[in-house]
Amino acid sequence: MNDFAQALRFIARNGQIPGGPHFPTLVHLTLETLKIAGIGIAIAIAIAVPIGVWLGHLHRGSFVAINLGNIWRALPSLAVLAIGVAFLGIGLKNVELALIVLAVPPIITNAYVAIDGIDRDIVDAARGMGLSGREILFGVELPLGIPLIFAGIRTAALFVVSTTTIASLTGYSGSLGDIITNETSYHLSGVLGAGICIAALALTVELALALTQRALTPRGLKLRAADDAALALVPAVEVG
Repeated sequence: MNDFAQALRFIARNGQIPGGPHFPTLVHLTLETLKIAGIGIAIAIAIAVPIGVWLGHLHRGSFVAINLGNIWRALPSLAVLAIGVAFLGIGLKNVELALIVLAVPPIITNAYVAIDGIDRDIVDAARGMGLSGREILFGVELPLGIPLIFAGIRTAALFVVSTTTIASLTGYSGSLGDIITNETSYHLSGVLGAGICIAALALTVELALALTQRALTPRGLKLRAADDAALALVPAVEVG
């Protein structure tokens, strides 16, 4: 309990230790961590969402979208870092490679399943109204698939934010990982304080994405979800 209290004091002091040298502020390191995570997530979304959505629209490539994605996900981030050193050297590029490898699988899998799982009757009705394949994709399938697509993005974001601490292992300085890997200078209270900041940052990103998902979800899907929740609360009536 005392360690936790010391960690909160470390956070309140913005990462500074009384009587010690001046360190980069906790706010600065947190923002840098968010920047590193944001770059990785943005690139992963740009790669994975179009591929997953297009394969789902074609109803092909389930092996690529799901099985290969699971194999990719099994690669340890530290192993990716070690391999990346040979091609990208030590630094931010290597970190981003590891984060992208971590984020792509859940995004591409959810994007594929979201579009591939759209009710065929809805798609056939849209096609019967004269909509082209492109119009069906962007006007029907994508809006209906948003909740599941965002579920993959939110999962990937949590993975990425919580893994950004490995940046310090590549020689890249400027993230909360600098504190977590330097207990000698920051002591246990600093390491625990940085861990609390990482957890808070991950929850903040999750909340922001959840609000974005809600804003982009079609009103009809929101009403349907509310109706399903209301029905789930109705007690079953025994007959006989």
